[in-house]
Amino acid sequence: MAEERGEDGVRRRDFINIAAVGAAGVGGAVTLLPLISQMAPSKDVLAESSTELDISAIEPGQAIKAIFRKQPLFVKRLTEEEISEENAVPLGDLRDPQTLDERTQEGHRDILVTMGVCTHLGCVPLGAAEGEVKGEYGGYFCPCHGSHYDSAGRIRKGPAPTNLEVPEYAFTSDTVIQVG
Repeated sequence: MAEERGEDGVRRRDFINIAAVGAAGVGGAVTLLPLISQMAPSKDVLAESSTELDISAIEPGQAIKAIFRKQPLFVKRLTEEEISEENAVPLGDLRDPQTLDERTQEGHRDILVTMGVCTHLGCVPLGAAEGEVKGEYGGYFCPCHGSHYDSAGRIRKGPAPTNLEVPEYAFTSDTVIQVG
């Protein structure tokens, strides 16, 4: 039995094999596409990936609470007196040594943005709202186990191992910050 070959030397069977492999490849890609796309974050997760805050109404010495990724966020406008006090603290006196300049951004040294979660066991410290206990150092106080933070969010006393976390944030204007 002689094999039928076309003018270019390709057999009919070769064409069927190429067509079958091509169809299988397209079918595999169509099957994998929904599996891969379902691994992408949902719209509600993407919506919470960043938070934009208008800080124009915060007076010196005042703080606001917001929510970022389902956790409390504290934004505080420091007074000149608080800035001077925090800059005067020797780094050797701190458990987790960080200067105020390391915790704020250039040009906005009076704005402190921290996560409102105690680094000991995850409680929410007091001190961001008017009339709340601010602890021995005038910043934040965690009522769960007695951690005291200064007005720069640095741990000063108690069981918390590290300072309040400073999330990634940027100023989109002089009065608006985007966290995340």
